[in-house]
Amino acid sequence: MLDLHGVIPPALTTFTVDDTLDKDKYRAQVRYLLDAGVHGISPGGSTGEGAALTDDELAAMISIMTEENHAEVPIVAGVIRSSTRDAVRTGKAARDAGAHALMVTPTFYNVLVPDDDGNLAYYEAISDQVGLPIVIYNVVPQNEVSPALFSRLLGVEHVVGIKQSVGGIGAMYDMEVTCGDRGLVFAATDEMLASCFTLGADGAISAILSLFPRLSVKMWDLTQAGMPAEALAIQNTLFPVWKIIRGPQFPTRMKAATKILGRDCGHSRSPMSAVSPGLEAQMTAVMAGIYDA
Repeated sequence: MLDLHGVIPPALTTFTVDDTLDKDKYRAQVRYLLDAGVHGISPGGSTGEGAALTDDELAAMISIMTEENHAEVPIVAGVIRSSTRDAVRTGKAARDAGAHALMVTPTFYNVLVPDDDGNLAYYEAISDQVGLPIVIYNVVPQNEVSPALFSRLLGVEHVVGIKQSVGGIGAMYDMEVTCGDRGLVFAATDEMLASCFTLGADGAISAILSLFPRLSVKMWDLTQAGMPAEALAIQNTLFPVWKIIRGPQFPTRMKAATKILGRDCGHSRSPMSAVSPGLEAQMTAVMAGIYDA
């Protein structure tokens, strides 16, 4: 069985200014994340602009991760598509490139949102045709997976857990209390991860982990060692960072943040534009003195 737990950072996709994948920058980022001792890594999620990626681009990034993954941690590939056919195709491309598991959003275009039976059929098809463990990525407000629906989805052969992004820490706790004895519950409340860990989350797949993977691993380890106050101190340090980074054009903000930290993760895919000089100055001031160590 695949061991999914702990800190699983979602890698940013390193585009060039002309919208192509910069493989050298991507490899450097992957090495940085893996060298931090993370418990898994995830390409092609929201932070990685997964909805804007082609299957070939996702496969290329997974291949780079596979080459750099000397610790053999799980590669959990994002699948963000708006039809069953496309999600299955992308899942197969990720599997064939070396992914160990999938992180799959429900369909997201608002007039194509199915009911619970449609969502069940969607995940059943991906499970049956791809055959990899599936973490549901519960991030679509207009197609939210309720604890009751997640309970049904846990009856699908390869569905093993959920990444709880909508609804904040209360929704994560509801999912944990309702279904945590049957499936994995991953936190994505970036500003309160230590609190989520203390409440029983099996780990996190969230953007802040990619900015500060070493601090995030330390926060997880402290919680698991029964030292919640020390873990909370790290959460308190990262809280103002998240407040300034969250918002529109989020991947672009993340790339500006990595640049401030001395790491170049390239550009975001058009039509996203660079952050303003004013916002970058605010981010620099907030992040001053915070080191990923």
